[in-house]
Amino acid sequence: MSSRTRVVVAKPGLDGHDRGVKVVARALRDAGMEVIYTGLHQTPEQIVETAIQEDADAVGLSVLSGAHMTLFRRVVELLAERDAEDMVVFGGGIIPEADIPELERIGVAKIFTPGATTQAIVEWVRANVGQPVA
Repeated sequence: MSSRTRVVVAKPGLDGHDRGVKVVARALRDAGMEVIYTGLHQTPEQIVETAIQEDADAVGLSVLSGAHMTLFRRVVELLAERDAEDMVVFGGGIIPEADIPELERIGVAKIFTPGATTQAIVEWVRANVGQPVA
């Protein structure tokens, strides 16, 4: 059994811009984590199914389309329905500061807005998802 942190990284919804999520996925991988990138246009159901099948420690969502409130909420709800609330959900993208408190209230652990560095994301995941010290 692997002791490395496993992170499913996903692009929910119809958003077709994936450069940023690929950069984050690579940074997490280069930091020693196992990263499963689901690709574009995933439904919340597909993302949760992948996270459960992969026994993920965390789910990272990237949304630039403006549908973050609906999509993040649905992923959190589906994880709860599948008794997988222990998976840490975090995300990023074009998300207004005013929406962040509500996302946190529904169970999203952290939102990274434009300008967040990959180092900051890696450090946060290590501190909050339990990346083992090598």
